[in-house]
Formats: sequence, C-alpha cells, structure tokens
Amino acid sequence: MRYLLLSGAVVAAVGLYLLAGASADTTLFARHYPWLLALNATLAGLFAIMVVVQLFALARRYRAREFGTRLTLRLLGRFAVLAVVPGMIVYGVSVQFLARSIESWFDVKVDAALEGGINLGRQAIDQRLAELQAKARLIALELGDRAAGPQVALLNRLREQFGIQEAVLVTGSGRVLASASDDVSRLVPELPTAQSVAQARTNRMFSTIDAPSGRPLSLRVVIPVDTLLLGEEPRYLQLRQSIPAAVARSAEAVEAAYRDYRQLAIGREGLKRIYIVTLTFALLMALFLAVGVAVTQSNLLAEPLANLAQATQAVARGDFSRKAPVTSRDELGVLTESFNSMTRQLEDARRIVEANRVALETAKAHLENILANLSAGVLVLDHELVLSKSNYGATAILGEVLAQAIGRPLTEWPAPLESFATPVAESVIAHGATAWQRELELKGTGKTLLIRGSSLPEASGGGTVLVFDDITQLIAAQRATAWAEVARRLAHEIKNPLTPIQLSAERLEMKVAGALPADAAETLRRATRTIVNQVTALKAMVDDFRDYARLPTPVLAPLELNALLGEVLALYDDATIASLHRHLAPNLPPVRADAMQVRQVVHNLLRNAQYAVEHRGDKSAPAVIEVRTARSGEQVELSVSDTGGGFPEALMSRIFEPYVTTKPRGTGLGLAIVKKIVDEHHGTIAIENLPGGGARVSILLPIAAQTATTVRAA
Repeated sequence: MRYLLLSGAVVAAVGLYLLAGASADTTLFARHYPWLLALNATLAGLFAIMVVVQLFALARRYRAREFGTRLTLRLLGRFAVLAVVPGMIVYGVSVQFLARSIESWFDVKVDAALEGGINLGRQAIDQRLAELQAKARLIALELGDRAAGPQVALLNRLREQFGIQEAVLVTGSGRVLASASDDVSRLVPELPTAQSVAQARTNRMFSTIDAPSGRPLSLRVVIPVDTLLLGEEPRYLQLRQSIPAAVARSAEAVEAAYRDYRQLAIGREGLKRIYIVTLTFALLMALFLAVGVAVTQSNLLAEPLANLAQATQAVARGDFSRKAPVTSRDELGVLTESFNSMTRQLEDARRIVEANRVALETAKAHLENILANLSAGVLVLDHELVLSKSNYGATAILGEVLAQAIGRPLTEWPAPLESFATPVAESVIAHGATAWQRELELKGTGKTLLIRGSSLPEASGGGTVLVFDDITQLIAAQRATAWAEVARRLAHEIKNPLTPIQLSAERLEMKVAGALPADAAETLRRATRTIVNQVTALKAMVDDFRDYARLPTPVLAPLELNALLGEVLALYDDATIASLHRHLAPNLPPVRADAMQVRQVVHNLLRNAQYAVEHRGDKSAPAVIEVRTARSGEQVELSVSDTGGGFPEALMSRIFEPYVTTKPRGTGLGLAIVKKIVDEHHGTIAIENLPGGGARVSILLPIAAQTATTVRAA
C-alpha cells in the first residue's frame, strides 16, 4: 500500500503539473487539456476508491473488535483533520484569490490604455502613410512634366530629395521604366501587383501597409503619372518606405497585447472554471493522498502495538513461543525487543518448570504404576479419617463398593465395608502416630486381611496410609499344608494297626464261634463284622488322607477336554437322579493337563452335583446338572452347575479345606483334592451360588503352549 500511494502521488504530481501548464494556455499542453483533465479525474477517483476500501477494511476490523483498530481510528481522525482543514482553507483562499485576480485583469483603465495605444500606433502609421502619399503626388507631377525616356537619374534625385527608401516607375503592362533605392544590394526592385495598379488607376491612388514575413513593416503607395503627350503608354509610380523598427515593434506589441487581452476577456469565465477545476483536482488528490497516508501511517503506528498486544495475550494463555516482529528501531522497536527478551526468559523458565513437572509426573506415574500393580491394597486417609486415595489392589480386595467411600470418613462408609472400616478406625485412633498391624476377617466375603497402618509426615499433608493384603489364600495354603501333614501322619499311624485288628477279629470269630452257644456266637459274629466294617471304613478314610497328602505329580500334556468329558459323561447318561445338559464349545483348543487327574476332578464334581440335586430342599424344582466348556483368553473354562441347595455362606471361605463338607458323613476331602489338582495344573477354581438356586464350580485350565502360540500368531 505504501508503494502504491507513493507511485500514485508521483503520477498525480506530474498530472497536476501538466494540467496547470495547460491551464496557463501553454501551446504544448493546451491541445491535450481534455486528456489531462480526464487523467487527473481518474487518479482522483482511484485515490478515492483506495481511501474508501481502506476505511471499509478498518470498519470491518473495528466490528470484529480487532486489537489496535480504535487506536488506528483515533490516529486516522487526527491525521485527516490535520490534512483536510488546512487544505480546505488554502483551497478557499486560492479560489477567492483567483476569482478576484482574474476580475482585476479586466479593469476599464487597462482596456482604455490598450485601445489608446493601438489608436496611437495606427495614427502614427496613418500620418506616415499620408506623408508618403503627398510625396508620391509631388514626384508624380515632376515626372509628368518631363518627356518619356530615361528617367533613372531624375527618379533617383527625387527619391533622395524626398527621403524615400525605394521608388519604381512602371508602365501599365508592368514594364519597369526606372527604379531607385537606397539599398544598393538589391538589383531587382519589388514591383507593384496588377491588383494594386488597377486600384491606382481606378481610385487615382493606392496605399497599403505591408507586413512581409521576416521583414519590418513598410508603407506602399501606387499613383498614376499623368503625361501631356498623346498616345503615350500610362505610367505608374510606386513608392515604398519602411516604418522604423522601434515604432513597428511597439505597434505590434500593443496590438498583440490587445488581441490577447480581448481573447482573455472573451474567455474570462472559462478561465475561472479552468483554474477552479485545476485547484479542485489538486485539493482532491492532496486530500485523498493525505487520508491514504494517514491510514497507512496509522496502521504503521498501530501495527507494532497490535502485534505486541497479541503476543501479550499469547503469553497470558501460556504460549511463550510467540515473538512480536521488530519493525523499527525507535522506542516501539526497543519496547518490542524488550518484550521478546522477556518472553524468551519466561520460555526458558517455563521449560525448566515443565521439565521439573514432567520429572515429577514421571516419578508420580511410576509410583502410581507401582501402586496400581501391587496386589496389596493401599488407602490414604487424612486427619479426619476421610479416604482420599486408593489403588486398584484395594478395589480388587474390598470390591467396587470402595468407590462409594471416596471422600467420606471411615464412620460413614457403606454397610458392606463396615467390618473393615470400624476396626481400622479404632486402630488408627488407638495407635495415633505409631505404626500398627492387625488381622481381621471381612464379613460376607470370607476374606482374611492383614492390615498395616502408619502415619504420613506433616510436610506432605499428614494423615494415615493403610497397606493391607488378602491372606485368605495364604491361610488356606497353610491349612492345606497342615492338613496334608496331618493326613500323612494319620495314614502312617492309623493304617498299620488296622490290618492286625481286622485279622485278630476274624481269627477270634473263627476260633471262638464254634465253642459258644448260638446266641453268643451270633453276637460274636455281629461284633466281628462291625469291627471289620469299621476297619474297612478307617482304611478308606486313611487312603483318602494318603491320596490328599501324596497326590502324584501330574504328567502335563495336550488334552482334548471335550473328548475326555464325552467319555466321562457317557457313564452318567443312565442316571435317573438328574437331567444332564451338555454345552461344549466347538473347536476348543487342547489344554495342558494330566488326563487321569482331570478325569478324577470331573468325577468328583459330578458326584457332588448329583448329591446336591438328590438332597435339594425344593423337590418341585427341576433336577438339572449342566456341564459347560468355553474359551476364555489363553485359558479354557470348565463349569459344572446344578439346581441343588448350594453351598452354605458360612463355609464359602473354607469350602476347599479338608474335613469341611455339607454331607452328614464324609471327610470333606473331595473339593480339597480337586483344588489341589487344579493348583498343580496352574489353573484356578471358583465356586458361587446361583441366584435361582444351586451352585456352580468353575475351573480355568491353561491352553497347551503350542496351540496358544498358534492362536496368538493368527
């Protein structure tokens, strides 16, 4: 825009100069005046369009509330006033001055003076012409009194006598009879024209003022020469006398001035309009150019401030990378450079803070990741025993209901967690800042928790941190180990004397029965059978304890679980106790297991299910046993469910321990052996009571390694 305004100003200045020259009636430009007028009008229109476009753009920016537009408008208004007001004053004064000056040019005295000068010059020339006419008459009389013949000497004498410049005597046909001139360089005199001779013959006199090109004014008189001889050819005398150069120049100057004056007088109103139009164009171009320059300069002044404000807003938003461009070396440039230096320092400080924050967040994320992956639960309580933080392990142990306890004190925790919150609150209050540890049982879940509590330093806000773990499996493992040791010792200590007892009873019956009366012998036989039966039962119990204590190490190999289930379930098809339903998933991958031990597990689960269905409380409910297989990630799930009475809630946490059973008679080693087999297969087992009645036992066994790899590759 600046270069466009500069170019336009140069072109406008040239155009105005040419228009002013044409207004002064310069010959070079006067004939191109309309074109110059059109050029200046076009330039004025272009300047006006540029100003209007800039004003519209500024108005649009103002409506958009762009920063800096108000300052630009204020500067534009002041610059425009500074440009327009002096321009209008100069324009008014110039127009009035020109109007009055042009009127003063045509004063009556000037007109009279110019007319008087012209008349005076004409009278002087007319007087000289009259004198030349008188001299011509006298010379004609002298020549008429002489006879025709050579008259050169006479004509030259008369010319010198009367002070004539040039005299020529010619006949009516134009033949030169004699000539005399004071210019000896001219050999041929200037002869009168036939027209002048004819007028002299008719009017007895012809006089004129010659104005030849490139020569001074001269007077010419042609007069006929009368003769006394009859039959002589008519003769004519021509006298030429030059007007003095000074007089001629003065006359020509006065006449030219008068002619120009009359032309100006005729075009006086047009001249006023020409000058007013020229001044108007000059004013419009100056005003438009001034407004355009004002807009440009306003933008130049406001642009650095707008850039600085935008950069400040960016810094306020936290963007320290924004740099304001330095467009000048004045105070604004120094201010902008200082601002950029400040933003660089802020950026460096922010980068350091960001690095520290990232390091802190990394450490925090690492710590949170460690806490999240801990199997132990972690809870953070403040001074008011309000739960502020917890990890995934705590949710896994206490359940999803823990989310309802966030932000609440221990005394207001949900009812399912009351058995946890109440003793913990008592321990925290009792021990204060001292570390403590206790073991408690979580009611309703059968879980046993080991809880450790310690106070947090006051520098970090204080409070209490609780770390607890579910030791139910550990206790169960300890109990299983103890039971295994007990079973081993029972099998060792009890089984050895059982055979001698049985043999002794049988021998006693054999030796004594024949010597006793019939009643006594029958009594002896019943007692002996009782001893033998009880010994047999004790042997079976000891064998169960032995099997529990010394299960053989499983031989793990790929096993088609559905095929094994088909073989086992075929043995129960004829059972009339319950309806057996199969839901075996197709294309089930092989599992890594010992076929004999898995067969033992399935038999045990099916016998337990049959017993539960047979002894169910509601006989109207259908007796159904369902066996289901399905794939679960990298494991295969086997579940056996029934519609029996389910497991007592009190035994849910100890159902896999030896000697824990729902049967009136039994050792309770069935599920214990099942769990031990599943554990040695690196699987998991879970039990649950179904909402509609009955129970489900679910077992997860790992897929064979080769198959699992193949499935993951696919």
